[in-house]
Amino acid sequence: MSAQPEHPVDHRVTAIPFSINGIGEALSGQKRARFYGQVLAAEGSEAIDATMRQWWQEAMLDRAPGADTARANAAAGRNLVPIEELMARLEGTAG
Repeated sequence: MSAQPEHPVDHRVTAIPFSINGIGEALSGQKRARFYGQVLAAEGSEAIDATMRQWWQEAMLDRAPGADTARANAAAGRNLVPIEELMARLEGTAG
């Protein structure tokens, strides 16, 4: 008997549109308020783009399965992974 699901599970996260409204809608509460405050205070296209990129990444990470647990573990120093192992996983070379 197998514990494998009958159909493969897709763990990919749907991308958030890279726009002020797209990012703002993906964030909630305090994060949304901070994002809008920072993006409105940014002067020049480079500063706006940098702010949007930072918050887009934050919003995407929030969507990842287990994000809250992973952040809590990192803050507590639990279940940490050496950078070399993480890079190997990302490159698909980990056994």
